Amino acid sequence: MLFESETPETWASGPEFELQVRVGCHLVYEAIQPVPVVLGIRPQREAWHRIDAERMTVGEGVPVETFTDVHGNAVDRVLLPAGTTEIHHDALVSVPSEPDNTRLLQAIATPPALLPPELLRYILPSRYCDSDKLLNFAWEKFGAVPHGRERVQAICDWLHGNIEYRFGSGRPDLSAWDIIQRGYGVCRDFAHMGVALCRTFNLPARYLTGHLPDIGFVDPGSPMDFHAYFQVYLDGAWLTFDPRFNVPRIGRIKVAAGLDAVDTAFTTAYGALHLRYFEVWAYQVIPSTVAIGDPIDLSKRLDGDEVIRKK
Repeated sequence: MLFESETPETWASGPEFELQVRVGCHLVYEAIQPVPVVLGIRPQREAWHRIDAERMTVGEGVPVETFTDVHGNAVDRVLLPAGTTEIHHDALVSVPSEPDNTRLLQAIATPPALLPPELLRYILPSRYCDSDKLLNFAWEKFGAVPHGRERVQAICDWLHGNIEYRFGSGRPDLSAWDIIQRGYGVCRDFAHMGVALCRTFNLPARYLTGHLPDIGFVDPGSPMDFHAYFQVYLDGAWLTFDPRFNVPRIGRIKVAAGLDAVDTAFTTAYGALHLRYFEVWAYQVIPSTVAIGDPIDLSKRLDGDEVIRKK
């Protein structure tokens, strides 16, 4: 199946899209028998980035059903046949040169009694964000910090300074509480801890996955991958926080949001499935010099250092 869009979106108000980023992934799966799968690999259509061109292919003629899940994510359901199936997604996305939360510098907490009902779920514990286990810890560490954005930032500062980022240490059976006891983790763990600690203070928090190019940021040297971070609902808007890096970043592209990693997996398989190959890309390019479907060519990459190149 081919999914393709070549029509840029426009927004009545919002940022100026000055930079272009190429994002995508190449996955190869092997199945013994047909396996139903839900894919969460395409960028969401948001006011803070613009999808200029996009293409997704799933095997050879495999039908794809697109639907919106309970968290508002547009996801794709497919039935992978027995044997090997290649899944390829490629997109060119325009983003602003503004870092995270530039337009929302002042933000206060909304009391639960005044929250939209659909946001109350983001205060409760979930599979990986076991905030109920962290109540005493959270109040001891952050109870004296003013409620709202200042408290959220204090949580991020503590996580960034006290939990070690250790590439390749991720495990699917560890919760936020487990990682705080262990003392190290990967980006998904940092996001889970941030979400869980915020929920202990009745702050609606959600877990996100997406692409994060290194625009104005030195390449950390780890292989490109999907990135996990979180958002907190403050003063009527979702603000972005990322204790893994703990600095405002440019060009963040949302793929999925949910209570935790259960809701945002790039692949959810309802049967036995083996991942044979995994590749992700996210890097800034010069507009009109790259087309979707071109070979991945990191020699055309503009990011990876502290210089922000507006071309």
